[in-house]
Amino acid sequence: MIVYLTRREHFNAAHKLWVDKWSEEKNFEIFGKCANKNFHGHNYDLQVTVKGTPDPLTGFIMDAKKLSNILKEKVCNVLDHTNMNLDDNFLPKGILATTENLVYYIWQEIEPHLDENCQLHSVKLYETRNIWAEYFGE
Repeated sequence: MIVYLTRREHFNAAHKLWVDKWSEEKNFEIFGKCANKNFHGHNYDLQVTVKGTPDPLTGFIMDAKKLSNILKEKVCNVLDHTNMNLDDNFLPKGILATTENLVYYIWQEIEPHLDENCQLHSVKLYETRNIWAEYFGE
């Protein structure tokens, strides 16, 4: 029996989408308002799903509180109320802080810290209620 457990967390962060080798016109053409020179922010909702067989004694795949602590320590506390373009975080230098890139690098940050009896299934990040990205480790 494989069961999926999802934990949701939240953080606020600012970013700017901008490619230095492009002109200002091209950046605004491609990124629109997201190329604002003064940056802009989002209220991100993070959903992480793990999967596995529940422990016969506890019934847990993983303790949801432990999963919450990992997400807070490795992601939310690192990104919350920061400028993801300027402040130190787990994004490699030169990688744009798009929702698509963030889900990949969030996966890399949390996967090594999960219990050995469960697997990371997906990382879903809502930038707005209408825009999100999801990564399945592929």
